[in-house]
Amino acid sequence: MQWLQTTITIFKKDLQTEFRTRFGFNMVLAFVVSALLLVMFTLKAQELNPTPKSGLVWIIVLFAALSSLGRSFISETEKNTYDVLRIHAKGSSVFAGKLFFNILFSLVVNLLTFLIYIFLADLTIVSWAAFGVILIFGTLGLSGVSTLIAAIVSQADRKGAIFSVLTIPLFIPFILLLTSITKSAFVNGLEDGFTNDFSALIGFIGVTISAGIVLFEYIWEE
Repeated sequence: MQWLQTTITIFKKDLQTEFRTRFGFNMVLAFVVSALLLVMFTLKAQELNPTPKSGLVWIIVLFAALSSLGRSFISETEKNTYDVLRIHAKGSSVFAGKLFFNILFSLVVNLLTFLIYIFLADLTIVSWAAFGVILIFGTLGLSGVSTLIAAIVSQADRKGAIFSVLTIPLFIPFILLLTSITKSAFVNGLEDGFTNDFSALIGFIGVTISAGIVLFEYIWEE
């Protein structure tokens, strides 16, 4: 019970901080809108074939995640509150609280991104089940990887650069899986390969979050 209360407290702290400053949300929203308009006018995404059109959105989502989700732990070291958390909370509670905040934040951003992109690119959702999978599990995967890497690099000197370098290689197989499932959502519907892609996606998320919890305990103690 105490672990859960601590986790909720950390989640509320990050949520209240974001509501008070709105820095992260405003920054990522401005990036998403600018990137979407750039894609629409330069690549003419609305005129592309449905297959590349359905996967193009993940490039925007990926870089939006890189620009915002890494601040979960990095902001603690910048504000010199990392040691305070270490004194009053267990490592697993801190990681879980940060992860839940990143999931909520990423879910809102991803939902807005997809809604705007579907409207601008004139896409039609063929399979709502596949769309729900990419939205929910895509958010879980992005948040899991970002929270894990942010925890690792939070003590480094050049946090932003190291975060991007370490995160992108982990995101590549994840984005490829999401692109395939996105094709099912907007083009092919639930086809034979959907089950395999979905199973691989679940495995990736499970390994990432489990590794994050295990590795963060070591980072926290050190």
